[in-house]
Amino acid sequence: MMIIIAEFFVVILKVLWAFVTAGAKWVVRPKEKSVAGQVCVITGAGSGLGRLFAKEFARRRAILVLWDINSQSNEETAEMVRQIYNELDAPSTKDGPVGGVEEVPPFKPQVYTYVCDVGKRESVYSTAEKVRRDVGEVDMLINNAGVVSGHHLLECPDELIERTLVVNCHAHFWTTKAFLPKMLELNHGHIVTVASSLGLFSTAGIEDYCASKFGAIGFHESLSHELKASEKDGIKMTLVCPYLVDTGMFKGCRIRKEIEPFLPPLKPEFCVKQVMRAILTDQHMICTPRIVYMVNFMKSILPFEAIVCMYRFLGADKCMYPFLAQRKEAMNNNEAKNGI
Repeated sequence: MMIIIAEFFVVILKVLWAFVTAGAKWVVRPKEKSVAGQVCVITGAGSGLGRLFAKEFARRRAILVLWDINSQSNEETAEMVRQIYNELDAPSTKDGPVGGVEEVPPFKPQVYTYVCDVGKRESVYSTAEKVRRDVGEVDMLINNAGVVSGHHLLECPDELIERTLVVNCHAHFWTTKAFLPKMLELNHGHIVTVASSLGLFSTAGIEDYCASKFGAIGFHESLSHELKASEKDGIKMTLVCPYLVDTGMFKGCRIRKEIEPFLPPLKPEFCVKQVMRAILTDQHMICTPRIVYMVNFMKSILPFEAIVCMYRFLGADKCMYPFLAQRKEAMNNNEAKNGI
């Protein structure tokens, strides 16, 4: 009994110390780690946040491995990355070459593109094998690919529900299983799960999307605990839960108009810069904006009816309805054009 009591007090001290160190990071900004020369796989790199992640990692001279189901958009991202590499490697002419000899960059970053449907595990595993053969072992995995069906539950075809769950959640299992073994062997790596605030608290009309993001967060947290239990502290994990990001994915989504100026959709560039800072300082979780932390905390302690009242006040209970209506209208227009 005395041993248990002693251990309990040790745990209390460790918990208090964790609060202290977390608070210190708000005062003293942690130093960002270097990812130069590290191999970084980004899923869904052809557009949206994935493209912005690729550009940010390129500016830090990482070796980029871009996955997307759309070959054309993926190549467009790769071209942007090459342009950034060229700008970084351009010799500076401000002071002129030293001793009449231009300095040659010691490292030449590279970018590789692969067409991969992360919704199909065979495609994930075969593409991962190509990456190991063409590029080498992976240091960083950014699970960013995501889809949304845009239908109310009873109007959503089963195959779209399955697609949302597979791409937004199941794919994280397959990409991680493909690259984690070597990370475990080397006790080195970083896995980033791009989830959503809708994986922490939900709203009406997008049941499949919320379920997929809740699943992705559950996977991420369980894997984090498994790595800790295995004492693999060299493998870092970062969970990303942003509020609505203005990428067009949820175009039309609106909260109460009087509240909207205080909670506007996030600019994608701002969101990615915040996330990059979290990744490069090995932050375990990042929510943007910070009010998401408070909303998640309140959800865990308030009665459900109290949460409903808050949702209705904010206009968050039906915020997705305009988005769903637009998607339905667009689909009906396409069906009319195609004579379906």
